[in-house]
Amino acid sequence: MHNACIRTAFGPHPQVTQAFWSCSCSGHYSHAFFTSASLQAFEPNAPAFPSPSAPRRRVVVAMSGGVDSSVAAALLKQDGHDVIGVTLQLYDHGEATRRKGSCCAGQDIHDARRVADHLGIPHYVLDYEQRFRTAVMQSFADSYLAGETPIPCVGCNSQIKFKELLETALELGADCLATGHYIARRDLNGVPQLCRAADTARDQSYFLFATTRAQLARLCFPLGSMHKSEVRAFAVKFALPVADKPDSQDICFVPTGRYTDVIERLKPGAIESGLIVHVDGRVLGRHEGIVNFTVGQRRGLKIAATEPLFVVRLDAADNRVIVGPREHLLKTELVLRHVNWLGDPPAPRREATSSLEEGQSMEIFVRIRSSQAPRSATLLLASDGGALVELHGGEYGVAAGQACVFYEDAADQARVLGGGWIAQARGTADRETLRENRENREKRETPCGLPSIGIGDAPSTLTSALTCTETSTSSRELISGR
Repeated sequence: MHNACIRTAFGPHPQVTQAFWSCSCSGHYSHAFFTSASLQAFEPNAPAFPSPSAPRRRVVVAMSGGVDSSVAAALLKQDGHDVIGVTLQLYDHGEATRRKGSCCAGQDIHDARRVADHLGIPHYVLDYEQRFRTAVMQSFADSYLAGETPIPCVGCNSQIKFKELLETALELGADCLATGHYIARRDLNGVPQLCRAADTARDQSYFLFATTRAQLARLCFPLGSMHKSEVRAFAVKFALPVADKPDSQDICFVPTGRYTDVIERLKPGAIESGLIVHVDGRVLGRHEGIVNFTVGQRRGLKIAATEPLFVVRLDAADNRVIVGPREHLLKTELVLRHVNWLGDPPAPRREATSSLEEGQSMEIFVRIRSSQAPRSATLLLASDGGALVELHGGEYGVAAGQACVFYEDAADQARVLGGGWIAQARGTADRETLRENRENREKRETPCGLPSIGIGDAPSTLTSALTCTETSTSSRELISGR
């Protein structure tokens, strides 16, 4: 451990020098990991960044070992700021160490050190593996088992980088935390705002909607006004050793691309087989776990049908995969939970109900997927922290667990108003099916007096899905699991 390096990077904090860092100094590296829980130093009155009265700031840069965060560090160093590079050890990388397109792996940590050494800035590695496992990986597995389609990058940004790492940086006397994200921060009348990046093809605002006002006041995004081609050009100009490194892809802790392996490792025995059921109640087959399916999926269902069928819903409570024709994928209304609101002034709130009401809502633009352009919608924020969103024209293949991000308008660099997690997606076809099931429940009794299963029904037994007199051998095998 090099105490001189720590004093240079963070000022004369005697208590900080007792912590264990992975430090680079003049090309020499130690391999100890630092846990921020042991930190005691804290500067509660550190000025916000940037400040016109004091342009030179101490900036911690989250360095992933990729070209974007490396260029962000280089630009800040060029502008005269006191830059400190920090890389997070987030998970047991295993195969990811040698896999192209991964991030936060052993090679990435080494690359971040090489860049820091090249720029002449101190570099530290923080061991956040346990908190990443709890806040991101466990949540990822729980979400899939609940029949959702999670987005772990949002949780990593909001819970790890912009919460844990930002708190650590401020405790160590830094004025702000900078990252290589493609998103812009603009100050209007002294109030920081989050906006889409200039490079709309790289814009990452969808993954940063959960950033709070307090966090935004201490964040810096040097690449927000740049295009990827410019970033690559700067990497060459600065002669960075990662100038030609490929961009990271996929989920960092799923190096093989098989997320079901991760779920099985985190939740042994939680993946169970169940029934594949048509929206009209017919049992069409069996599945080996709802985590193997996603809303909108058509291929790989392994069922016989006379029409194209899609996964329209995952029923985790009864462990069923619900399939149906494409019209059942069209959703017009979303129920959101854990909404983060960045708009100013705050939108009207009232008690949550089943539908939007005229005069109690606001017109916004939303994105359901990171790759799509903002589209018009109506928003109603509820007093319970949730929201209702009406999608103008509807959207196909919306899944619970995804994000719905709010924008002020559809402009390329629109202001981000916040967003929330999709708890439920509803469409016209769903309502019609539910109504038909309820109206015909008594009429559709089987010869034994047992009702068939509808999309909105919760069967007491698996056998209630089949008639007693018409159960074939293959159907009995479905029930028994043979």
